[in-house]
Amino acid sequence: MLQTDTDLGRVLKLSLDTKKSETRPEVTISFTTGSFREILAVAEGKYSLAWVNPSVLLTMAYRGTGPYPKRLPLRTVAVFPSYDVMGFAVHESTGITSLSQIGKDRIPLRLSTGVIPKSSLTGNATMFTVSAVLGAAGFSLGDLRRWGAKLHSAPRPSEASRRKGIESGTINAVFDEGIKSWGQTALEHGFRFLPIDGVVLKRMKALGYRPAMMTKTRFNNLAEDVPTLDFSGWPMIVHADMPNKVAYALCEAIEKRRDLIPTDNYKELRVAQLCANDEETPYDVPLHAGARRFYRERGYLK
Repeated sequence: MLQTDTDLGRVLKLSLDTKKSETRPEVTISFTTGSFREILAVAEGKYSLAWVNPSVLLTMAYRGTGPYPKRLPLRTVAVFPSYDVMGFAVHESTGITSLSQIGKDRIPLRLSTGVIPKSSLTGNATMFTVSAVLGAAGFSLGDLRRWGAKLHSAPRPSEASRRKGIESGTINAVFDEGIKSWGQTALEHGFRFLPIDGVVLKRMKALGYRPAMMTKTRFNNLAEDVPTLDFSGWPMIVHADMPNKVAYALCEAIEKRRDLIPTDNYKELRVAQLCANDEETPYDVPLHAGARRFYRERGYLK
């Protein structure tokens, strides 16, 4: 696996060669990581596979929802574990108890969120999700600006300036993922998390999002469990027409090198979890036939 955000690039090209005595053609594998554009590039045959986060990106591409005007011929090879949910937090002093109240009362928040993109396909999953949720609640980031809101752009959920703003009170709302990096700090400084339910949840589910819960067992100082949206999973995706033998070989390579592959949950990688469709590895797109055969033959999938 190779993932990098440096100016060296984010694409790795490899090939599966054959022995000199064999006449089979070389199999070229190109790998990228990213978001909406990279998923589209796999569907167009520009790359062999992509590693993206969260799993709902692949769901939307497969169903032709969200930023995708049509269904894309994609499949899942493996989903690497990563637990996350979206968080929409406001300070208790705002008196806000629902997202719709923000739009109804035109409240000028001091909001920390991600970097706002120029378009859906050039943006990332976080800001697409934030914009979609606000739209379902009846307003937009542009509306917030017009109402006098101050927006703090955080390139990463764990941005130090966000934590400082939460602690000092210069920020009174945070809409973002990466909940493990800022959620507890927000709760300790008088923030509450707004529920994603009703019409907002209905519209997000129509796009392909799964409902999730922020639970008291995961977050100290949370008064009650809060319904929100799932943002978990790192699916490895391929084109539906990838030869079965190649998809099978990819899974076999992961199995053989599992001890060297880092995970987002900081645990030893379990191959069975890559196809388990559990809380950390959700997927709503079919496994590639070659991958499914591998998992079944090795006893990972029943």
